[in-house]
Amino acid sequence: MSAKVLERFPAGAPRGSWPAEEYAAARRAEGEPATVVMDLRSDAFLVVVEGPEEDARP
Repeated sequence: MSAKVLERFPAGAPRGSWPAEEYAAARRAEGEPATVVMDLRSDAFLVVVEGPEEDARP
């Protein structure tokens, strides 16, 4: 499986603010199975949609 990143949000949002979760909830309301994951390298929350692994062979 692979994942497509829909949006990135910095981890330093103000206390009580969850912009990545709100964005993912809005995508789910539109029927897209979005989830939030943490990217430790960039210190950001990513909203992703999982999809099938694409075959790179010709």
